[in-house]
Parts: sequence; structure tokens; C-alpha cells
Amino acid sequence: MLDPAQTARVSITVRNNTNTVQRVKTVRISGTALALTFFTYDTTVPFDVPPKTSETRSFPLEPTDLGSQALGLLPVTVEVIDVQRDSIASVGTTGDIKGSLWSVYGAFGLGVLVLTGLSWAGALIALARRRLPANRWQRAMRFLPAGIGTGLVAVISLSVLRLVAPSPTAEIPFIVGAAAAAFILGYVTPHPGGQQPSEVDTVRIQR
Repeated sequence: MLDPAQTARVSITVRNNTNTVQRVKTVRISGTALALTFFTYDTTVPFDVPPKTSETRSFPLEPTDLGSQALGLLPVTVEVIDVQRDSIASVGTTGDIKGSLWSVYGAFGLGVLVLTGLSWAGALIALARRRLPANRWQRAMRFLPAGIGTGLVAVISLSVLRLVAPSPTAEIPFIVGAAAAAFILGYVTPHPGGQQPSEVDTVRIQR
């Protein structure tokens, strides 16, 4: 758990299976979701790991600004970086972020929710007014963005509610399933029919 109001104590163990000394300079802790990075902390922790041995180091982490960056369950990566700024090793875990709904991640979720609502409203209003394309595939594509947005909202909501952390195994079924449902819904919508002709007939007045 990462709480902006508390100092976290981080402990890492690096195992060197090579035949050369690995010189660690930095430990990076980052949180990502939906292929986007929402927070990153680099802490300088210089130490050497001799060949075929392990070294353990502990250090304090003060995520004072974390509350404005993320919220809920997020995939967290702990990465060890050498003096050449190359990654030596990394491990993934799930972090429980005690942030704010108005954090970057929370605002991102609210933005997706608003855009999804607008997409559904536009598609349904067009359906009610018989303004959808006559072609079934085009009608299906009209609903597709709303379905994708619904899947994204589901993934973010489960993360914020601390039920399921975003990951490919969780994201893909929700997004693909919602997109497929919306696509099918658009495909089976009735033919608009009764549309007004796009061209205006010319009326001739003879004298």
C-alpha cells in the first residue's frame, strides 16, 4: 500500500547471476494502467552486486505527491537501474494507492466516462431521429466507440473501487466484450427509412 501521508519502507534484493559485477545506481518505482504511466519515483541507492551473489538494500520512500497522481489498484513495477541508465532487472506487483479522485488517474477516468456518455448519447439520438446510415456496417461502426469507452470505464472503475487491477488479462475481455456488444447493437438497429431526400426538387413555374 502506498499512502501519500506516510513514509513507505522499501526493501529490494538483487541477485546477480552473471560473471561480472553489477553496479546499481537507482531504484525506480512506477505505476501504469492502460499502457500509460501515472507516477514514477527514482531513488538513488548506489551499491555493487558481485557475481553469483545477492545484495539487499532498504530505503525510505516518501510519496507526498502521490495523491494527485493515482488512485486505487494499479500495476506497480520496481526496476533496478545501473550507472549507464540501463535496466538490470524488474519485478511487477500490484499497488494499493491511497490517492484522490481528482488525481491524474481519477481525472482520466472521469474524462473517459464523459466521452463515453457523449458517444452513447450521439448514437442513441441519431437512432431515435432516424439519422443513422442505411448501411448496417456503418451503423455498427457508429456504436463502436461507445462500446470501447464502456469497456475502458469498466476497467478504470474496478481499479478505483479496488476490485481488480488493470492488466491485459482484465482489460482485454472488458474492452473487447463491450465493443463487440455495441457493434452488434448498432448492426441490428432497424433501417432508418423515411429519410428526407438530400436533393431539393426543382419546381418550374410556367407563364
